[in-house]
Amino acid sequence: MSKPKKNNVTVPQMSKQEKRKAELEQQKQKTRILIVSTVAIVVIIFVGLYLLASKDSSAPGSTAEPVNFNYSEMIRLGKEDAPVKIVEFGDFKCPACAQFTGIMKPQIVQEYVNQDKAAFYFVNLAFLAADSKTASLAALSVYHQNQEAFWKYFDAMYANQGNEDKEWATPDYLVSLAKQLELPVDYDLLRKDIEDRTYASELNRDIQVATDAGVTTTPTVFVNGVKVKEPFNMEEIDAQIQAATEAAAAQ
Repeated sequence: MSKPKKNNVTVPQMSKQEKRKAELEQQKQKTRILIVSTVAIVVIIFVGLYLLASKDSSAPGSTAEPVNFNYSEMIRLGKEDAPVKIVEFGDFKCPACAQFTGIMKPQIVQEYVNQDKAAFYFVNLAFLAADSKTASLAALSVYHQNQEAFWKYFDAMYANQGNEDKEWATPDYLVSLAKQLELPVDYDLLRKDIEDRTYASELNRDIQVATDAGVTTTPTVFVNGVKVKEPFNMEEIDAQIQAATEAAAAQ
């Protein structure tokens, strides 16, 4: 009985030149992988640093460049020479602004303005509706007639704020509110200032201030030119006021 024949397969041997070429190709592949990996790591690091810087740009002690406001043109509560200047951008039709006025502003006034540690400023950013501007024009008229009466009118307008989706800030309503509060102002002049848009240029100036400062929402709050990240966080406001106070004292 014959034995089956074995099929012998001969494996071709690589020449030294071919081996060297293969080794060089492998080395190139490893180098390419290393370069791609390094670039990816560097990109991830830079993106992380950018996001971290963006997150902390408005935090207390931030190195972000403060906004330079012309405080002399703003409506002010408190002493002009107060070391800390708190600016609120608001719209009289903004529900969140009404909450800020009812909750945050009294704390700021009691703890800082009344103690001569800070002054509170208001800038009209009337952008929600047409009667946002009507309300601002009425407020400016009261301010120019009696600055002390303005803040009573200011608080009352927010406390009696109508529906954001309806036109409630009419001349009739705004004059009626002033009469109910018995404000020491000329009511006929108030109506005339509203209807004639007497202080339209001041209102437009306020809106431009908001634009220049990059303000797009209300309420937006600044402490000595540095934006407050969370205007309803009193701890954050306290921290920024403290930082601003220390910076002012060091000058």
